[in-house]
Amino acid sequence: MTSLPSSEPNRSQPHASEPVQEAPERRRATVRRAPKFVPFLVLGALVGVLAAAIVAVAGPGSADFDRSTVFGFFAVLLALPGVALGGVLALLLDRASIRRSERIVLERAPGDDAAPAADQAP
Repeated sequence: MTSLPSSEPNRSQPHASEPVQEAPERRRATVRRAPKFVPFLVLGALVGVLAAAIVAVAGPGSADFDRSTVFGFFAVLLALPGVALGGVLALLLDRASIRRSERIVLERAPGDDAAPAADQAP
């Protein structure tokens, strides 16, 4: 099946001599600084282990348990609340960053290609 050429010019494609002026693409975005949760959790666990070391060294000695056993027990016992406190601190900082977020307008610059930059994650 062949189509006959129409007598009207194709209006969807501009002539080669006419410059194409497109309106820049604009999008709205929210920008904020959010904390990473894993470092807060690890730091909380380390604070709990440090507190366990202080309790094991500063506490009274026992004939039934040596200091390394006391340290191990308190390390497990205090690391979990330390992780929880680190998570709560990260959540509080995350909520504060939501309140300080800013709305911006992104505009594609002329000559930008559609492919994402190499340093950006897909």
